[in-house]
Amino acid sequence: MPNNKTIRLSVTEAARIFGVDQKTIRRAIKNQDLRYIVVMGRYKINFESLLKWSQKKPQTKNKLENDGIGKYVDKWKIRSTHYSPNPPKKD
Repeated sequence: MPNNKTIRLSVTEAARIFGVDQKTIRRAIKNQDLRYIVVMGRYKINFESLLKWSQKKPQTKNKLENDGIGKYVDKWKIRSTHYSPNPPKKD
């Protein structure tokens, strides 16, 4: 059964996570590059459309990786091979 839970972010959340200015997110909304709904007068942007949008332009992709959430990815890596999906084999 597919997961039908849609993740939606505010303009501020999207800008922080993707490492761009809020104006960039609003411009993408205006250009209809992002899918969104309006809840109580505020944009709620579809996370999947944000991901696809962020990968289209190298500049935006780099901002995601360097200024957005991507700058934390290295900290999430598991260093211990004990917990690795492919631990070293013991002879």
